[in-house]
Amino acid sequence: MARAGGVRPALGRSAEEYLSWLAVEQGRARNTLAAYRRDLVSYERFLAERGRSVEDADLGAVEEHLAGLRRAGAGPATVARALSAVRGLHRFCLDEGLATRDPTAELAAPPLPRRLPKALSESEVTALVESAGGDDPVSRRDRAVLEVLYGTGVRVSELSGLSLGDLGSETGLVRVLGKGSKERLVPIGRHADAALARWLAPGGREVLAPAKWARRGDAEAVFLNRRGGRLSRQGVWLVLKGRARSVGLEDRVHPHVLRHSCATHMLARGADIRVVQELLGHVSIATTQGYTRVGTDHLRRAYEAAHPRAAAAPEQ
Repeated sequence: MARAGGVRPALGRSAEEYLSWLAVEQGRARNTLAAYRRDLVSYERFLAERGRSVEDADLGAVEEHLAGLRRAGAGPATVARALSAVRGLHRFCLDEGLATRDPTAELAAPPLPRRLPKALSESEVTALVESAGGDDPVSRRDRAVLEVLYGTGVRVSELSGLSLGDLGSETGLVRVLGKGSKERLVPIGRHADAALARWLAPGGREVLAPAKWARRGDAEAVFLNRRGGRLSRQGVWLVLKGRARSVGLEDRVHPHVLRHSCATHMLARGADIRVVQELLGHVSIATTQGYTRVGTDHLRRAYEAAHPRAAAAPEQ
């Protein structure tokens, strides 16, 4: 995302956090992030010239900015991308409590094509998780990270935010703080529970814990980095990438690959879609329905195996 000389265009805090979220949570490509940065720098400059900020921008300001791009000769694709960047920023600010409204909520725009989430196979998940099989503290931590991501379907940011008090020692449930600061309880499977117990046992988390905590919240963090601080979203992504690389899956992973795999595998094994919706913390069931689409080969095999008049040819 750097310009020549390594200097990136400066942005306000909200926009920087949004781009970080796109990189870590959404796995956006470097070129996409660089283009969004340019779009948002242009947008913030436009607002600043009118004495406005991202947090107090209104619909009129957004529309005027887009009209200015068109007058300057920007093509439809460029304007559409700029709108996507601005719309995403305002939605992010609203979701994160950085603003009280989204001025783009009523702004008409052509729908973006929805990309289906790509899940790993069950055997690929097994290989990925078992890549962290050592007994050293980092291997214990990585195994617990991978098992919890797949076992609960939580987002990377939700896993990073877990504190020791969120773990139910006897309930088999974990308290998760999701989007919009909404809490939900999610079940944790036997494998994830065992991996967590091993990480929290002597020889695990305590080895990475510092003699003095740098930040108050780090002392309660479930997952720690090598320096003894809370494992960040970026840190979780690095764990996932590193372990995927070790088993030849680097080109298949993205920040939410285990979340997608959890949902896909549960639905394939007959889980009720509303249960999966609750597990993942989706506000709309339409989001969860994206996981129910299956390939035509799988669909045909399932149909032929189940329908009484599908497989056998009629006798002549």
